[in-house]
Amino acid sequence: MKDIKKWLPGALVSILLIAAILYFVDVRATWNAIRNANYRVLFGSVVLSFVWMFIRAKVWQTLLRDKPKYVDVMFTVSEGYLLNNFLPFRLGELGRAFLLSRKSGMAFGEILPTIVIERVVDVVFSAGLLLAGLPFVTDAQGSERIGYVMGGLMLLGLAMMYVLARNRQWALDVFHRLSGRWTVLQRFGGNFLESFLSGLAVLTDGWLFLRFFLWMSLNWFVALIAYYLITLAYFPQAQFNWMYFLLGAAAFGGAIPALPGGVGTFEGAVSAALTLFTKDQSASLAVALTARLYNYLNSVVLGGLGLSREGETLTGVYRQLMALRKKEE
Repeated sequence: MKDIKKWLPGALVSILLIAAILYFVDVRATWNAIRNANYRVLFGSVVLSFVWMFIRAKVWQTLLRDKPKYVDVMFTVSEGYLLNNFLPFRLGELGRAFLLSRKSGMAFGEILPTIVIERVVDVVFSAGLLLAGLPFVTDAQGSERIGYVMGGLMLLGLAMMYVLARNRQWALDVFHRLSGRWTVLQRFGGNFLESFLSGLAVLTDGWLFLRFFLWMSLNWFVALIAYYLITLAYFPQAQFNWMYFLLGAAAFGGAIPALPGGVGTFEGAVSAALTLFTKDQSASLAVALTARLYNYLNSVVLGGLGLSREGETLTGVYRQLMALRKKEE
């Protein structure tokens, strides 16, 4: 309740969207669609859910210059998604940097920028998919503009991080000059900034960044296939090119401030995008709910195993992360 001003707006967005979905969609028809889905096809998406997480771990390990062990990265990235699905404030991003720093020997500040880079490139991919899917959509006013704006902002952010990485000493000198009056800020901030800039150095290594980009491309391709199988289980006439717009919309929907895991916003984005192709709101919502399960499955299983093997719990990690946030503030 102390942080109510931070989480209440997102909660209201989720509640309003859920209410709108329940008002406009025939829930009984949605349930019938779930009952009559092709579960053999859905099983393929279950397998790909874990394949996606294994590749995502390789994406992150590549950004980390292969310093941590793959098994540690795989369990940590799964724990991060688990935290994001159930805890507020997207603590999973902070959480996986914190958890990996404890078992890899790498500094927290060195790990954090790799997560920032990963997320920025994710938004660039989602914007690209949204734009690639627009030619197949006849009624998606405004989506093109959103895709261009978000993709452009993320590319600008990536370029700014590249400039900082290339001018590391200059950035440190500027920080020390500006923070000279505050000794505590200079001591703590300087150490963190140095680690952060060290992590950004991946952007200046062309071969490393190319490997990261290739793994990331494969990761998104697996997601496209998985979402195609989920959609195919409900709409046998589904076309693969629908998935560009659908997955792009899902990514942006999940990024809107909401309850943990993008509850309401994710379902609203997926079902609205798919309805543009199928004109069937109820079955489209069934696809969105199944995609929600797909997103939970790998993080709950692998993330739960990871926390268990480390003797941690969601509540315990949450308390440690909130203590870390207060310390930084």
